[in-house]
Amino acid sequence: MARGARATLNGLGLRWKITALLAAGCAVVAVAIGVLIHYARLDQVSDNARAGAVAQLVRVRQLYELTGQVDQDDMGAAVDSPDLPKPLRDAALAGQRTTYLDMGSGDPCVWAARPVGDQVLSVRESLREQADEMAEFDQQLIVSGAGVVGLAALGGAGLSSRLSRELRTAAATARRISQGDLDARIDHPRPPGVRHGKDEVAELATAVDTMAASLQQRLEAEQRFTADVAHELRTPLTGLHTAAELLPPSRPTELVRDRVHALRTLTEDLLEVARLDAEVEKPDLDVHPLGRLVEGIVQRAGYDDGTVRFTDRNAEGRADGDTDRDAGRSGSAEDAGNTEDVFVRTDARRLERILANLVANARKHGGGSVDVRVRGARVTVADHGPGFPEHLLEDGPQRFQTGARERGQGTGLGLTIALGQAQVIGARVDLSNAEDGGAVAVVHLPMARPPRGAPADSEAA
Repeated sequence: MARGARATLNGLGLRWKITALLAAGCAVVAVAIGVLIHYARLDQVSDNARAGAVAQLVRVRQLYELTGQVDQDDMGAAVDSPDLPKPLRDAALAGQRTTYLDMGSGDPCVWAARPVGDQVLSVRESLREQADEMAEFDQQLIVSGAGVVGLAALGGAGLSSRLSRELRTAAATARRISQGDLDARIDHPRPPGVRHGKDEVAELATAVDTMAASLQQRLEAEQRFTADVAHELRTPLTGLHTAAELLPPSRPTELVRDRVHALRTLTEDLLEVARLDAEVEKPDLDVHPLGRLVEGIVQRAGYDDGTVRFTDRNAEGRADGDTDRDAGRSGSAEDAGNTEDVFVRTDARRLERILANLVANARKHGGGSVDVRVRGARVTVADHGPGFPEHLLEDGPQRFQTGARERGQGTGLGLTIALGQAQVIGARVDLSNAEDGGAVAVVHLPMARPPRGAPADSEAA
């Protein structure tokens, strides 16, 4: 039973734990005080009843010694009463004047007795009225105790509710920080009416805010360093590129030019990452027919070796019964039976950058062919390689980390830039692995109404 109660208590929130413990503590104190008051009152009633019975016995004895009989008006006065309790009779015959209190029977009373010769003179007084008063007094104690416990529970609930609310705010802020929102703070600025105490909750809030500020400073320093390095590298790389172009044609020259090109690409990627981190990028949004837009992007990429295959499922009218490897995803309005171009609101240049990075990543690590499919308002880029590593799917892409040895060498900036640009244009990129192998990247774009007067075969701007 104790284990079950402990399990129940552990399953409650902090608010109800504090309320339950406070109510239980107050109930124990109320019961203890009530018991003490009850017995104190009972002792008082008993003492008064015994004193009254003894006084009555003295008066009856005096009358009996003078007249040899008891006063018939004294109810309960008798000589050798057959109802006299045996312990009281034995004590009286032993020469003692004693009393006997009976509060536990259905007829509560008090007896007083003393010996008169070889007989026992006794008086009996009913305590029915006193017993009723005690019962009413006990009921008042119970009601008062219950009221105190209820008030304590309400007060505890109020205090614990405030404490729980502050802790939940701290937890929510910590979760926001863990998700990358380093501007999140618990008490800065502090809302009106919130106390400025220095208790444990305030210390926790200060610690979380300090941690967030420290993380933000380190991240900003890292971003500044990345941007500064990229900017500083542009000038010498430009000179190096110019010098490489002046070299005479040869195999070493080709190697030098290839490495210079790779360094320039890396530098431009670093600058782009720095701009995305600084959140200064502004999209140029417009309405485009998605199928034709993506087809143009693939054609401009110049993949003439047949490794990149483009399919527009909207134009083919095959939204139902699709057997793509991403068909296992739950359906939505964005892929509901389209038989013509779906229009999306996006930045065509940034979407081209996203798809170019995804296709380049798939070509580099995907083992040959790459499929680019348009269905509804989403674009799927799938390869046939080893797939994404598990930690990349869980934590997202990390710059300068490709994630798995089998996916080859790389800087890891391509996926980082793709996800960053998607956030700028209001899109979403989902990364997963196909059941039959290979990495799958799905770009979800916001749908839009076709522009008025747009011809059916309008090309993407």
